[in-house]
Amino acid sequence: MACTAETLAAALRAAAVVIAEHRAELVDLDRAIGDADHGENLDRGFTAIVSALDTASPETPAAVVKLAATTLISKVGGAAGPLYGTAFLRASVKLGTAAEMDGPLLVEALRAALEGVQARGKAVGGDATMVDALIPAVSAAEEASGEDLAAVLTAAADAADKGAESTVDLVPRKGRASYLGERAKGHMDPGARSTALLLRAFAEAAK
Repeated sequence: MACTAETLAAALRAAAVVIAEHRAELVDLDRAIGDADHGENLDRGFTAIVSALDTASPETPAAVVKLAATTLISKVGGAAGPLYGTAFLRASVKLGTAAEMDGPLLVEALRAALEGVQARGKAVGGDATMVDALIPAVSAAEEASGEDLAAVLTAAADAADKGAESTVDLVPRKGRASYLGERAKGHMDPGARSTALLLRAFAEAAK
């Protein structure tokens, strides 16, 4: 089943609920190695996305994703706003004028999102950032691209979970956590965790 603007908006609403439920967890993860604002910032951003969807009626998947992007960029501080905003913005460009998003187009959008995050944050795999969740997620999505949307997103979410777990054993090389060096080992990167949470929320919504 392909994804329309309406179903994509519903998925973003579902993601907002998940982020709200995990706000405290993300705050705690960020408190250990950062400035404890990741959960608050993302929760505020996704609450704002829901408010924006309440007053707008985007007609294409790209328009829905662009609305999310501009909302995150304007409402969210820290690193999360620019990085997630760029990810959504790049994805919206890739979605173009399509009335529906199928598995292969979703994979292209995810790849564009990853490239946007890397261009913005200059992070690579192994830096202990959200990229460590996104790289395996995109690879898994590409392998599952012939499946339906739910299967593609589930594969991506499963891989993102493992990628987020992998950051526990890494020494951060980007962001505020990098200032701690070896002392940051043993802590999951909050951005990688939120990436995995969002992909899981989208996968569940797709089902």
